[in-house]
Parts: sequence; C-alpha cells; structure tokens
Amino acid sequence: MRKIAVISAILEDPGKCQHEFNEVVSSFKGIIKGRMGIPFEEGLAVVCITVVGELDQINSLTGKIGNIEHVSVKTSVSKKDI
Repeated sequence: MRKIAVISAILEDPGKCQHEFNEVVSSFKGIIKGRMGIPFEEGLAVVCITVVGELDQINSLTGKIGNIEHVSVKTSVSKKDI
C-alpha cells in the first residue's frame, strides 16, 4: 500500500552536503510530488519533500538522507493508505 509522507531535512552546512543530498533525492524522483527549500543566512537550509510511495521506498529515502553528514532528517507518514 502507498502512503503520503513529508520528509523534513535540515542541512547544517549546505556547502558540504547539498550536492550529495540532491543526488540522493534525485534518485527517488519517481515518488517525489513536491519539494520546498529555504536557505538561511546562518549557514543552514531547510528542505521539505512530499512523497507518495510504498513505506519501504519512503524509509529508504529517509535512511539515505539521514546517512549524509551534516544532515538531520525526520519523516511524518500518513496513517491512511492511498
């Protein structure tokens, strides 16, 4: 069953991790429905990604993002299947 989820990531040093972050996200483009990024002057960036996919796909994306140095990630998943 597919779920809707929101993945929120904080890039604590975008200059060092943004390229790898974008590569990982691009590799999951099939489940991504929207993305919003907000840069901050303090050397941080916040990215929110809306996805629709199987729970395994969502967890895989979250895990790969979480393994990137200088990135913190959390995911909220819908309780309802679509």
